[in-house]
Amino acid sequence: MTDPIDQRLVAAKQIAAEAASIAMTYFNNRASLLIESKGPQDMVSQADKNVEMFIREQIGKQFPDDAIIGEEYGRTAGAADFTWVIDPIDGTANFVSGIPAWCVVIACVHKEAVVIGVTVDPNHDNHYWARKGGGAYLDGNRMAVSKAQSISEGSIGVGYCNRITPDTLLTFLDPFLKRGGMYYRNASGALMLAYVAAGKLTAYHEAHINPWDCLAGLLMIEEAGGASWPYNTQTMMEQGCAILAGAPAVFEELEPLAAYAKDYQPIKH
Repeated sequence: MTDPIDQRLVAAKQIAAEAASIAMTYFNNRASLLIESKGPQDMVSQADKNVEMFIREQIGKQFPDDAIIGEEYGRTAGAADFTWVIDPIDGTANFVSGIPAWCVVIACVHKEAVVIGVTVDPNHDNHYWARKGGGAYLDGNRMAVSKAQSISEGSIGVGYCNRITPDTLLTFLDPFLKRGGMYYRNASGALMLAYVAAGKLTAYHEAHINPWDCLAGLLMIEEAGGASWPYNTQTMMEQGCAILAGAPAVFEELEPLAAYAKDYQPIKH
């Protein structure tokens, strides 16, 4: 009998690839998209909604008893021990502006553990994925986090959104920059986390991130040999939290700089 996690991994990779293809069609015809604002620097397009609906329908056909949490349509209850967490297009601001830095993200949680993470970047035809206990891969090749030994080597990804105040971010950036660090931001937390797993960035930090943006990437980093702050999966799925993850040596150096975020209360809109 096929392992239920492996079954879902096969499905997740296929669904994410198909969803990314659909999203790319919208991206190439974005002039005709209906776009709405959810708040400062926070947009949703017709593509986000339709791609999420496609993903939900595909999961529902194959695993009708599984629960689903999505950015655009919230939670759908399930009778099984599996919960899918999806972001149809992470990086919508980039998407609607024609910037090729966005991705489709699917994670799957079994009871309290994230067991599957898939991120597809269709602009570069990159397929990142991980299975708990089975490693992390980019286009079929095993991923490993950076071997950097200091924050002065390479760049780290930094997340920022309308749930964080500017002074909060500066609490981290000021000492970080003074110690020789360099940061990178492309407005897609999920994609930057995948970059960390692949060794492209040395670490990632955000004072508050939503579950659909980070669960897949955090699993990839773990399976690629990285370190990260522990988190409660149920709490994360309900309200998000602060994260820090990366190459072990860089993570260790960043921890005291990012400690402010552990008790950070996000702004509610």
